[in-house]
Amino acid sequence: MDKLINFQLNKMSTSISIIGCGIIGATIAYELSHLDKYTIDVYDRQQPAQAATGAALGVLMGIISQKVKGRAWNLRKESITRYQSLIPELEKITKSKIPHNSQGILKLLSSEDDLGKWAQLVTTRTEQEWQLELWNARKVITQLPQINSQFRGTAAYSPQDLQVDPVALTNALVAAAKLNGVNFHFDRSIESITADNQHSCDISTPDLPTVTSDWVIVAAGLGSTSLLSTHAPIEIQPVLGQAIQIRLPQLLGNPDFQPVIISDDVNIVPCGKNDYWVGATVEFPVDGVMTAQAECLERVKQIAIDLCPDLAKGEIVRTWQGLRPRPNHRPAPVIDRVGNNQRVLVATGHYRNGILLAPATARIIGDMLLAD
Repeated sequence: MDKLINFQLNKMSTSISIIGCGIIGATIAYELSHLDKYTIDVYDRQQPAQAATGAALGVLMGIISQKVKGRAWNLRKESITRYQSLIPELEKITKSKIPHNSQGILKLLSSEDDLGKWAQLVTTRTEQEWQLELWNARKVITQLPQINSQFRGTAAYSPQDLQVDPVALTNALVAAAKLNGVNFHFDRSIESITADNQHSCDISTPDLPTVTSDWVIVAAGLGSTSLLSTHAPIEIQPVLGQAIQIRLPQLLGNPDFQPVIISDDVNIVPCGKNDYWVGATVEFPVDGVMTAQAECLERVKQIAIDLCPDLAKGEIVRTWQGLRPRPNHRPAPVIDRVGNNQRVLVATGHYRNGILLAPATARIIGDMLLAD
């Protein structure tokens, strides 16, 4: 029979249990680990970065986003700013490289895009002290000769946006948090959260005694819905994404200029050596059933080849997929207190922006804790 364990901590220590160790849970754990007042335990039913994080492409579309004010823009701005220091910070602490691309994002605009709105966005970003440029077709082809020579449109280039390997980043966050004293419990499923009062919370697992913490932070992606079902109706819908990795005989275009290229919501991501990630599909459940559609991935691959014909010369060395957590009936992401109990916080439902918004999410969660 499981017995209740109450951690007897000194009066200056606050115990926190984080459920979920994708990019969101790992970033929260790392950022909070800088404060000595917290004793932090992280639980995940898998190894880190195995769910939505493991399937992400890590393209951080902050400055190139058309959000210019309010919560959506502030989250992006804060996160892009933090990434400028976070990646080198983690590399120094862990003494390991985190693969990332700092050569920006080039988005090819379609005939349906309002060029006036994009021109205004360039002006707005300049006023906000960020860089964003509009390129004509000639400059696009000159700078990126891998682009189909028939391209006659306009592109937006954001040199301050970036791309990062989500798995390597998450593992670095975990390693750095461990060095700061965070305890990680992998392959540990959480069955329920009990929060009957305003002072503590219990989490139950099938193979561990009940754990009592001062705070519980739910960052479990799609698993957040069932964990919180008795506390608050937070409905998260799965949206499947598929991607491929293509290996080429040589780099596309100019070896010294390898930005992420986006067209028609398809990303071509340089990922080291002569490899490129191409993705990702956006597939919703059909009649309640989620099944990967081969034709969706084929469409994404064909768009990429039409854009960069030399991709057809490559070999597909990996195909993968994952489920992204998309909130129903409320905007993404969900970062909030849960129900009437002030001791349970949730950080989930980031949909396609989990990697991008992780730093800002961690800051918000930290502010909620400090406000207590």
